[in-house]
Amino acid sequence: MLNGVLFFPVTPFDSSGEVDYRRLAEHIDRGVAAGPGGVFVACGTGEFHALGLEEFGRIVRCAVETVAGRVPVFAGAGGSLVQAKEFAVSAKANGADGILLLPPYLVTMPPAGLAEYTRAVAAATDLPLIVYNRGNAVFDEESAIEVAELPTVIGFKDGTGDLDNVSRIVIAVKEALGDRKEFLFFNGLPTAEITQQAYRALGVTLYSSATFAFAPELALAFYNSLETGDVELTEALLREFFHPLVRLRNTVPGYAVALVKHGVTMEGIEAGPVRAPLVQPTPEHQAELERITAAGRAVLATALAAPAAV
Repeated sequence: MLNGVLFFPVTPFDSSGEVDYRRLAEHIDRGVAAGPGGVFVACGTGEFHALGLEEFGRIVRCAVETVAGRVPVFAGAGGSLVQAKEFAVSAKANGADGILLLPPYLVTMPPAGLAEYTRAVAAATDLPLIVYNRGNAVFDEESAIEVAELPTVIGFKDGTGDLDNVSRIVIAVKEALGDRKEFLFFNGLPTAEITQQAYRALGVTLYSSATFAFAPELALAFYNSLETGDVELTEALLREFFHPLVRLRNTVPGYAVALVKHGVTMEGIEAGPVRAPLVQPTPEHQAELERITAAGRAVLATALAAPAAV
């Protein structure tokens, strides 16, 4: 159902702070034309945490109509159990192909409670569902197997970076499911490219790319370099683009979203500000993002200009 680089659009806001659906459609259409394997709308990069139910539904509908069946469209759901079910129902009503279940609001919970939360949301809709192992929502092997065996749960996305736990979960879930159903594993860390070599070693080949939202050619070039074993290009893109991007991202909490949103504006689609409690990148950091992106494109231009190996 999903393959290749996964596109997580931002949610553009206008000068009054309202969702700009025209620019959202333009942003999604341009991204899909670049060739992702799927669109994940109103998720982390799309500021799900800051959206109301009514505008969420309109965002999903806008994405579905813009994509027009070219690739699958998944939508975020999460928060309190009641809210998560409401968002899941809205995603279905507005045409989404699946749901990324984001962590429950605030509380620390045992894995058994997280499994029950997932079960309750999955019961609210028949849409395929991917669980997100991140923050306060951390599965262990037993709970991961429990949710993987739910009929509509199709995938497990990790945003913890705990490769010990992820390795055990991948092996345990595969062994438990056998050939009864196809099940997907995703690297969901911010700027997932910098850890993807390690995740690939665990058999996790899918990942979310925030970079795709503003520099799809760099995201696709990196993915293809991994797929073809082009170590030289992989390392050059990491050195000149992805590692500097992460250093910049780590300077301010929330920059994993705010920098991407500025990147979209930088590339010609006015994405507007982030909503509080996130903050806009400073002018200095905006300029640094422009410099880093130019450096990444220079690496790609050099690679494309190099003569093919005989």
